[in-house]
Amino acid sequence: MTRSEFEQMAPRLRAEMLKVSLAFLGNEEDAEDTVQEAMMLLWRYCGNIDTGRNVGGLAIRVAKNCCINRFRRKSDRHDGLDDCLLFFPDPSGTPQEHLEEKEAQRMMHEAIARLKPRERQLFELRQIEGLSTEEVSTRTGILRNSVSVMVSAARKKVYDELLKRLGK
Repeated sequence: MTRSEFEQMAPRLRAEMLKVSLAFLGNEEDAEDTVQEAMMLLWRYCGNIDTGRNVGGLAIRVAKNCCINRFRRKSDRHDGLDDCLLFFPDPSGTPQEHLEEKEAQRMMHEAIARLKPRERQLFELRQIEGLSTEEVSTRTGILRNSVSVMVSAARKKVYDELLKRLGK
């Protein structure tokens, strides 16, 4: 699938993934974050997606996996960066695919490390530890709306850094 094909399908896919995520998580804020993460994964791998297959089904599966990961992170309260790539590696994948996944994790760690200290703190609390915006606000003393804006900006910086490293 080309990037332009993906961009044309993205609004429909996003709406479908949001329904599933909202039903799974029961929280609009977490569902929105999860859908954004799922869309980033689909965007990253859109060149490998066969348009002849059920792209909507794939999008739903990716969204469900992201929801499961978010749920697990919230219950485990990990504070490490190993879970920040929100997809399940295919256990039947080739050594090359496992190597690529490991490289992607390394790039993600490096992109997060390039954030300013406050951005990194908020990003990790929200995205890695899975705290809600309200919980991050309470923990840091930063207004809820400011937390949302700062986490969104940090997410964009990480995403842009990954695209730059991937040469896209």
